[in-house]
Amino acid sequence: MANEANLSNANRAWLVFGVNNKTRQIEDSNYRRDPEHLDSLKLQIYADTNPPSSFREIHVLNSSQGRVVMFEIASAPRGFPITWKGHPHARESESLIAISVGKQDEIRNQPAGTDWSAVIVTDATLADLDPNALQIAQQAFARKNPDRISEQEVLDWSLATFLDRARLTRDGQITRTALLLLGKPEAAHRLTPHPAQISWKLIGQEVAYEHFSPPFLLATTAVYQRIRNIQLRILPADSLLPVKVSKYDQRIVLEGLHNCIAHQDYRRNARIIVSERIDCLELESEGEFFEGKPLDYVLGDRTPRRYGNPFLVQAMTRLNMIDTMGFGIQSIYKAQKSRYFPLPDFDLEEPNVVKLTIHGKIISEAYSRLLIVNTDIPLDDVFALDRVQKRLPIDDETRKRLRKHKLIEGRRPNLRVCSDIAAATGTEVEYIRSRPHPDAHYEKLIVDYLTEFGSANREKIDELLMDLLSTGGMSEVQKKTKISRLLTSLKDRGVIENAGTRSTLQRQRLP
Repeated sequence: MANEANLSNANRAWLVFGVNNKTRQIEDSNYRRDPEHLDSLKLQIYADTNPPSSFREIHVLNSSQGRVVMFEIASAPRGFPITWKGHPHARESESLIAISVGKQDEIRNQPAGTDWSAVIVTDATLADLDPNALQIAQQAFARKNPDRISEQEVLDWSLATFLDRARLTRDGQITRTALLLLGKPEAAHRLTPHPAQISWKLIGQEVAYEHFSPPFLLATTAVYQRIRNIQLRILPADSLLPVKVSKYDQRIVLEGLHNCIAHQDYRRNARIIVSERIDCLELESEGEFFEGKPLDYVLGDRTPRRYGNPFLVQAMTRLNMIDTMGFGIQSIYKAQKSRYFPLPDFDLEEPNVVKLTIHGKIISEAYSRLLIVNTDIPLDDVFALDRVQKRLPIDDETRKRLRKHKLIEGRRPNLRVCSDIAAATGTEVEYIRSRPHPDAHYEKLIVDYLTEFGSANREKIDELLMDLLSTGGMSEVQKKTKISRLLTSLKDRGVIENAGTRSTLQRQRLP
């Protein structure tokens, strides 16, 4: 019936129980008298239809003649025939039949028509907008245009003026965009059957989930705060001090979520899914990568000409939520590179679904250490190194370039990121000078000094060794502690003896 409503250019269809087809007289219906049992039908229908669909509303009329149940069914979205358990159906008089090829093609060939996000919601009012979200939107709008307008000036505008200038309303009328970004949670039903929802779920030994409704301007931060975010330690080669980074960066997660909101195909009646796994986040949205491929935007080679939801994209840009020049994806990759983590992955294999994976775990220590000691590696080379650490193929030209610069080693197909950091970064001399030597190396220097000069105080021993100890992260205190440990070890083994005390000059001499 949803398909038939689409073909009839109607925005809904009706299925009525409790009325005689021939006489049009009310006849009492016993269908699912339990309200909970009746309401559960929505989920059942939603689960077995694709694009996911459900009743817009189930109306129950109790009259003196009897009970009538009326199912209000949303029209199938333009271009997408609805299927039940994988098969599309249609009506022929009173019969249910498989949809004809002609009808199916008629729906599939429909142009997208008007921008879904720009449609005016006629029964919505300013009272449906969240006051807190409105205040934050005004501040964000002012920050986006600091050279042209002050925050106070924006706050002095009437609410209607601000919403129109931020492209959230059209001539003072509430649009779907306004409800998505600023609408109160209880106003989300005005977007039915399109589920305005972001669902977070935890996958692993512990299982949990939570659904987030509009206003999406606030919901994305709430989703991020729900994600478990711990500090990870990366130990660079030849350093005693680890580099600490958070498992997930807020800017990266929010950029990914905002892109899901901006480019979701809401006509498919699906929600945005955020799956938190033990080692990564997966962000899924319905639709296709609208123009080009992800790699085009990773390297900054492409600026999008079109958007799936132009009205929504324009509003999100004015609220400083996304970038319309195509730099959003590139910024995600650059931020992950600066954190020494694996680069994100886009998965477009499932039809009409875009999945972004943000890694929260080190795959190859050699890759991370290489980025720590050499921050100037071009992004396209980092992208190739990331593919190597993930055991993915790279083209011959890239492979030769990386091998020339000593960034990879091994033979195809078993390439790996170069583990010799010094050779890979061209710092062999500095590496040999600064790397930590065995204790015997420093002990021999102490003994050689005492053999040559007979004795030395602690100040001289410090002067001898301080500059020679590794500079890869050792503090002054750590260096002095190491020298004390070396002297104690030599004394305990009878190689040297202490001829003084700490309160006076210490003298060490050969026995």
